[in-house]
Amino acid sequence: MIGLPGAVTACLFDLDGVLTSTATLHRIAWQRTFDEFLAHRSDGDRAPFTLHDYTAFVDGRPRADGVRTFLSSRGIQLPEGGADDSPDAETINGVGNRKNEALLRLIDEKGVQPYPGSVAYLEAARAAGLKIAVVTSSANGEHVLEVAGLTSFVQARVDGITIVEERLRGKPAPDSFLAGARALGVAPGEAAVFEDALSGVEAGRAGGFGYVVGVDRADQADQLLEHGADIVVDDLAELLDGAK
Repeated sequence: MIGLPGAVTACLFDLDGVLTSTATLHRIAWQRTFDEFLAHRSDGDRAPFTLHDYTAFVDGRPRADGVRTFLSSRGIQLPEGGADDSPDAETINGVGNRKNEALLRLIDEKGVQPYPGSVAYLEAARAAGLKIAVVTSSANGEHVLEVAGLTSFVQARVDGITIVEERLRGKPAPDSFLAGARALGVAPGEAAVFEDALSGVEAGRAGGFGYVVGVDRADQADQLLEHGADIVVDDLAELLDGAK
């Protein structure tokens, strides 16, 4: 009924872009932050931030990792700073905090909408007795789930705060998904990973999970397969019996 191998007893869902449309808000927040940052630099490649930059260097990664990876691609280096840096600080964490402020403003302005097909899939997974966790690099995971009305589906949550507190490596390393499986009490081979980011499907494959579902929200189906997805769908409802 839910399109998964019989050995799978748990589902590990990425949040932004898989369950909710907030990936679009993340992309806009990153673009605004980086374009403003680059406009005031005299070093490195200062061309505007693009969709390719988002998918290749930022999407799915913890915030500081995204800043570091993107700026490195432009030949720009900044000091790390600390997690409590001011958003105005010229540090990796400062730029990341600037992006988070932009994101929270967008969430307040536009709200958070879950994908209807994802809600239908969550309902089917819960009815089938599968365990459900959300594994996201965002430090705003709890807030987004609450605003989207999805909290009741989730038995465990691993988010950006967990990643920092437990010193986990961010995606494409599998650490956060492995932590999600542990939180549900299942082995990796018993869990399916659902991801829209290239770094996320790569993490699912690296962790030895039982099934990796790529969700194609950015016209990158071939790349999702190349990075480790077992199957790619445009919407999770496609996995349900009777879907057309």
